[in-house]
Amino acid sequence: MHKTTHYTLHTTHCANRGMTLIEASVWVAITLSAMLAITTSVQYFYRTNSYTVEQAAAITSAQRGIEGMVKTIREASYASDGAYPIISLATSSMSFYADIDDDPFIERLRFFIQGGALYRGLIDPSGDPPVYTNPETISQLSEYVRNVEQATDVFKYYDLNGNLMTDLSDITELRFVETTVIVNINPNRMPNQFTLRSTAALRNLR
Repeated sequence: MHKTTHYTLHTTHCANRGMTLIEASVWVAITLSAMLAITTSVQYFYRTNSYTVEQAAAITSAQRGIEGMVKTIREASYASDGAYPIISLATSSMSFYADIDDDPFIERLRFFIQGGALYRGLIDPSGDPPVYTNPETISQLSEYVRNVEQATDVFKYYDLNGNLMTDLSDITELRFVETTVIVNINPNRMPNQFTLRSTAALRNLR
């Protein structure tokens, strides 16, 4: 009777130990499955939403660039050498003088579209009397710009009476600027392009 009882207890102990190993194996399998599902979901999200994420980043960058450009246009001023604030006007570029760094000198600036991007050109004056002969420093404000492809002007100009200027050589008539930038990282995919517009009244022109 004693031997039989001992055998029964030993068998029960082994059975209990076997159940623990099975439960651990099941737990590991469930954990691995959950981690795989999460990883797959994240990868799927980025694959299906990468365009939207990249487009949003491009739009945010363009907004910052346009805000800075419009702020600078508003501050168009007479040059350090006495030249008139406006240098030249075009539908895809604008050149003028403005103080962008609060130093004693006025910088020469050029905003323009080239190769599907919006750029700023900057020349600091030097010498006494000051002259604008230093090399132009170019910086990119926004990429993926589609104005040329969409046949849309970046700049529109208005005179003192609010009329759209057609003779862009008459720079003394300029009082108000409207800017439009179309952004789309891939025109062949949805969503459609995003259009950013802003305006600037030139405060220092009389």
